Amino acid sequence: MHQVRRVAMLSLHTSPLDQPGGGDAGGMNVYVRQLALELAAAGILVDIYTRRTSLELADTVALAPGVNVHHVTAGPFGKVSKESLPELVPQMADAVAAHMRHLSTQPSPAWPAAGAGGGLPGPVPVNVVHSHYWVSGMAGILVARGLDLPLVHTMHTMARVKNKHLPSGQAAEPGIREEGEQQIVAAATRLIANTTAEAAELEAHYDGCEQRIDVVSPGVDLKVFKPAFRDRSRQLRGIAPADFHVVFAGRLQRLKGPHVLVKAAKLLRAERPDIPLRLTFLGARSGNDKYDLGQLVAEAGLAGTAAVLPPVTAAELADWYRSADLVAVPSASESFGLVALEAQACGTAVVATNVGGLPRAVSDGRTGLLVDGRSSRLWAEAIASLHDFPQTRKDMGRAASVFAESFGWENTAAQTMASYDLSLTYQYVAPPGC
Repeated sequence: MHQVRRVAMLSLHTSPLDQPGGGDAGGMNVYVRQLALELAAAGILVDIYTRRTSLELADTVALAPGVNVHHVTAGPFGKVSKESLPELVPQMADAVAAHMRHLSTQPSPAWPAAGAGGGLPGPVPVNVVHSHYWVSGMAGILVARGLDLPLVHTMHTMARVKNKHLPSGQAAEPGIREEGEQQIVAAATRLIANTTAEAAELEAHYDGCEQRIDVVSPGVDLKVFKPAFRDRSRQLRGIAPADFHVVFAGRLQRLKGPHVLVKAAKLLRAERPDIPLRLTFLGARSGNDKYDLGQLVAEAGLAGTAAVLPPVTAAELADWYRSADLVAVPSASESFGLVALEAQACGTAVVATNVGGLPRAVSDGRTGLLVDGRSSRLWAEAIASLHDFPQTRKDMGRAASVFAESFGWENTAAQTMASYDLSLTYQYVAPPGC
């Protein structure tokens, strides 16, 4: 029986209610949302805190029974750049702590997973603070200390790792973030890493204590992302039977690398005109870098080959994955690679950069291909190889769907609950070896 009954999740710089694929919304938004839903299904009440960006937002939005999203006020209304958010950390922490104190005096909500009675008896205070990304982690330190609670933190990405793999033209992560992440690693009761590789990076770059790091793989919604009706998906998305369709999904920025795919396609068009290539990019611009993918597509002479479309819902995204012959993930840095996992769950082979958590998300040679680096030549060769061997590609797709079945969100939630329990055990005493 797990000890935790209520969790406060901090996702202050981006809301789980936002559409992933543009701005600051991406895989982390999906992670927070899905993890919260699975924790509630297991009987844990979840309160998600995010910064209010509009007067029109309700104070509290019920995401699902047992899961509430609370909008806290800090700084000016409207969007604030991530570069400005650190200045608001004390305000955000104060607002979250005040709301948590208020909740501790209120009757607990009823929801089926809480048990036969439909709810938990009496007021239920928060047991654990779980922060996501460094800005929330800095606020989480203040909240956890002020309320005498353990802090569990998930980095999602790390400044020193991103700067190590910084693509040309991409602005480096600021020193204040590196310093903040160092403070979080030192202060958190438990740290959650997506992969063993990320755990090793926490140790190597931030002196993280191995005994305080829990490896928890992100999940995929297997009810939505599944290998069904591939021909119908192609027809619905207007993909001709003869097209060799490559899909990219994610934020349109240098770090995610859609331009790598454009350059590879330009090479293929010149050297392999026999490949009836079709590209679909799903996403929106993110960050302050000057990055116009539409212009890059036009300059490459691919206007009739590539389409740049806005982000879509999960159900539509699954259809796009199923309409693809392969999904490309040319990231320069990736803590895990949720897009790669979702695509594989749909039975589609993936070509991904051999970096970060992607070797964990993609089984090289079995469910897809890993490319060393982001050379347009190497990417063109990888894409061409999967075109030239269609049976291999189909075999990879079948293996991919089986591979993804072990990454259900219920497994992620179970492993996270184990981390929460450890945070209560070692709230005041460091685990042996730390």
